Amino acid sequence: QVQLVESGGGLVQAGDSLRLSCAAPGRTFSTYAMGWFRQAPGKEREFVAAINWSGGSTRYADSVKGRFTISRDSAKNTVYLQMNNLKPEDTAIYYCAADRRGRPVLPTTSTPADFGSWGQGTQVTVSS
Repeated sequence: QVQLVESGGGLVQAGDSLRLSCAAPGRTFSTYAMGWFRQAPGKEREFVAAINWSGGSTRYADSVKGRFTISRDSAKNTVYLQMNNLKPEDTAIYYCAADRRGRPVLPTTSTPADFGSWGQGTQVTVSS
């Protein structure tokens, strides 16, 4: 199973911005819905954002709505997560994933079980 590769994490201060990238070496996910999730220490993996195959439909967790933007560049086979006005509670490992069934549209629910091809994640730490 091809894994996705996340990058762009780091240590920032509250109010700063980061842009995460998700690439798929050797495989195209251009027809798949894609998602970003995060997992903080001692907590379950939670949904952050998702995007359909064309980029025309997106969904966000309430906690990041208005601050984060998911996008994709099919020509580069890359999905992005622009994170603005970061808060300490955004500290987590961020993972991207592809729709487990290869569907192009957003799944009815946005749980980790709906997605697969998980990468190793990228650490985002926001200091206060």
